[in-house]
Amino acid sequence: MQQVYEEVKTPHKYGLVKIPPSNDLKMDCPSIFREGGKWYMTYLIYGGRGYETWLAESDDLLHWEDKGKLMSFSDTTDWDMNQKAGYIALQDMEWGGSYEWDTYEGKHWMSYFGGNTRGYEAGVLSIGMAYTDQDPTTAHEWQRIEKPVLTPHDEDARWWDNSTMYKNSIIRDEHEFTGHPFIMYYNARGDSINPGKGAERIAMAVSDDMVHWERYGDAPLINHHKGISGDAYIQQMGGLYVMFYFGAFWPDRENTTAFNRFAVSNNLVDWVDWEGEDLISPSEPYDNLFAHKSFVVKHDGVVYHYYCAVNKDGQRGIAVATSRDLGISELEFLPLEGEKK
Repeated sequence: MQQVYEEVKTPHKYGLVKIPPSNDLKMDCPSIFREGGKWYMTYLIYGGRGYETWLAESDDLLHWEDKGKLMSFSDTTDWDMNQKAGYIALQDMEWGGSYEWDTYEGKHWMSYFGGNTRGYEAGVLSIGMAYTDQDPTTAHEWQRIEKPVLTPHDEDARWWDNSTMYKNSIIRDEHEFTGHPFIMYYNARGDSINPGKGAERIAMAVSDDMVHWERYGDAPLINHHKGISGDAYIQQMGGLYVMFYFGAFWPDRENTTAFNRFAVSNNLVDWVDWEGEDLISPSEPYDNLFAHKSFVVKHDGVVYHYYCAVNKDGQRGIAVATSRDLGISELEFLPLEGEKK
């Protein structure tokens, strides 16, 4: 565990790399992939109605240019008309590897959580699947499977996911540790007595075809009983798997709101928590409320730990910390109304 920590730690906060174009918007949940010598980021934008999924491009992992939307609001009565929060699926998960976005049946895939209620993660959220047979580095609307693949109202919903569901991340398991080739890690809120007041925990589901999913196991994988444990992202280091995830509002962490941690496994099912220092926690003016939601890559010997940075004014963007000192970002949140630049 200590060796993993030493390998992945990023003590140098470079700062903000993506900010919303206006203070009416919030930016969230980066996912990074590589294609044709360039880097790409999918991320979420929230502007009061719900989440949409966007795409950006970079040459150097530090400076990013918007490309456009991948999943937009629907002016219909679809189950996901007001929420489409997407995450890349089936990425090469080798630590320091290609970070390419792999395909299945000739298509690139995203899992996402969606819902039809307006507001910030409002209403009942379920998990859906989207796909494209077009170039994933160009902004275009992805196709979506008509119905959600997992919901809190399923007959086999468990006590840990019977209220609402959040971020999800899908990997290809070539060893089929679960007996299935595809694993989805997802976080959800639930409780056996009062679902809406339950904690948020990380659990797993499995599939043979990326379309039909079933819950796996009799308990959550990561469970801190109160607050949030969420947003799992998996990297493989030889025979070891590392799950980056965030914690928030844990009862034994009263002085820290939201922070990034990790756990390790040798079979993708049984996970052991790191008990040492946080990988990322609030410390700077741009992340002094929350510093959470990991996406970590290693390239040319440098570890880049992307995360959602939220300040005490509620401004929300994407920041990065690195294993090597790469300087300080010149990007700042826009001035608030009445502030002078």
